[in-house]
Amino acid sequence: MMPALAAQRRGWRCLYRLYLRCQAAQLSRVCHGWPGSMKCGSLSHILPCSHLPVQSLSQVRVYTSDGQKKGPVPGPEGAVHKPGTARDTSSAGQKPLLLQEPIQVKVKAVLKKREYGPKYTQNNFITGVRAINEFCLKSSDLEQLRKIRRRSPHDDTEAFTVFLRSDVEAKSLEVWGSPEALARERKRRKEAEIEYRENLFRNQKLLKEYKDFLGDTKPRSSTAGMLLKGPGKVVMVAICINGLNFFFKLLAWVYTGSASMFSEAIHSLADTCNQALLALGISQSARTPDPSHPYGFTNMRYIASLISGVGIFMMGAGLSWYHGIIGLLHPQPMESLLWAYCILAGSLVSEGATLLVAINEIRRSSRAKGLSFYQYVRLSRDPSTNVVLLEDAAAVLGVTLAATCMGLTSLTGNPYYDSLGSLGVGTLLGVVSAFLIYTNTEALLGRSINPEQLQRLTELLESDPVVRAIHDVKATDMGLSKVRFKAEVDFDGRVVTRSYLEKQDIEQLLQEIQQVKTLEELEAFMLKHGENIIDTLGAEVDRLEKELKQRNPDVRHVDLEIL
Repeated sequence: MMPALAAQRRGWRCLYRLYLRCQAAQLSRVCHGWPGSMKCGSLSHILPCSHLPVQSLSQVRVYTSDGQKKGPVPGPEGAVHKPGTARDTSSAGQKPLLLQEPIQVKVKAVLKKREYGPKYTQNNFITGVRAINEFCLKSSDLEQLRKIRRRSPHDDTEAFTVFLRSDVEAKSLEVWGSPEALARERKRRKEAEIEYRENLFRNQKLLKEYKDFLGDTKPRSSTAGMLLKGPGKVVMVAICINGLNFFFKLLAWVYTGSASMFSEAIHSLADTCNQALLALGISQSARTPDPSHPYGFTNMRYIASLISGVGIFMMGAGLSWYHGIIGLLHPQPMESLLWAYCILAGSLVSEGATLLVAINEIRRSSRAKGLSFYQYVRLSRDPSTNVVLLEDAAAVLGVTLAATCMGLTSLTGNPYYDSLGSLGVGTLLGVVSAFLIYTNTEALLGRSINPEQLQRLTELLESDPVVRAIHDVKATDMGLSKVRFKAEVDFDGRVVTRSYLEKQDIEQLLQEIQQVKTLEELEAFMLKHGENIIDTLGAEVDRLEKELKQRNPDVRHVDLEIL
């Protein structure tokens, strides 16, 4: 009985040893390719029955990620199994374990991000004038630096020479020794410039005194020339005529005591003062732009016209209403009106002549702009001529109204008609004043140009191949036939790049590309041609601005913003 039981146990032990070998082979396939090493000890936790005899694994082979064998791992009993022993003979005929190929991971190569800091001026370009003024250098110092030809932002020059700011700063430190010495030199030059300006002002004042004493034989300035032609001529003629009318109407009022004549005298005085203000506005508008007023002084005409409209309302209409109301409340008998009629007749002729001069000037200007007479006046294209036109038209109507009311007073002997004439003249001046205030305020606020004109400029941009779309288009009338055009332009990068490539040698460019082997060479290649493409984009912007100005001469300032 015992031998049979022992044989049965040996049979169970052989079957269980075979089962463990199969489990070890499966475990080695699972662990194959894991990074690092993993020790596998006793597998008693996977036994189907804990009461069976346990035979622990003596060794588990572990492989690294590149498929190489790490080495034998000893079992818990410390025994190490070596290849070729009797334990491996049972599995010699089995298929060897499959080795996994090395893992290949593609890493994206990117350039290291550069931190430029909040203030980065190493790649800035400055002109020679700025280098001399800001860094206290001489022209001979700049000759030793690198000179770079860049596209000019001005229309009269195609390219100009600039310098790297970093080179200029290094040269200034080399010349002056330290930043403190450079700061002291800048302060000294600033003080010398202030002293020079003070001396220049004194010298100009002395020169003016000498000219006043000896007489100025130089030709007339451009400001004086503007007052002798166009709107300036109309204004000067109106000043002379209205000044004479005021003098004679004032004499007639003193002689007759007529309220209507007093209103006409005040009317002529208001016209004279307002037109003198217009002459001042014309002379100021001819001033050249300066750093404080980069777009010039053209709006001075609108400002003078606006003040003129307010002056007509306050001085002309207000006094005429006041005198008319006083005449209604306290009527006074009038003397003979014969001289008043004669003065009114002369005033009618003189005011009519000035009115014809203003009408002819507006007709000529409106034809040149392609506008009707009414549109030109309503849009206040020439504010000075508009003021003269409206004031003289009101003067002619006012003389007619005053003469009519005075005639009724002479026929009926009732002074109330004369007072009503004064109120009528005041109302007429109030209407003219309101119109001038409205039109000049609209002009000063910055109104848009004619829609047809704006459509032509928009179509010119959209029809260009380099433009993909335009947005936020604004065209502002700055006065005196000066327009400022602004638009945000979406440029077609492909067309801009093609325009750049058309000017390059494609074969040479291909050779440069084929010679690129490293990331540094690729970066240098992209930076070089990227900067050239940006310059090409700037040249396209200049071309579009030039075409806009040629298509419409009124466009003086063009601002194209790149999207």
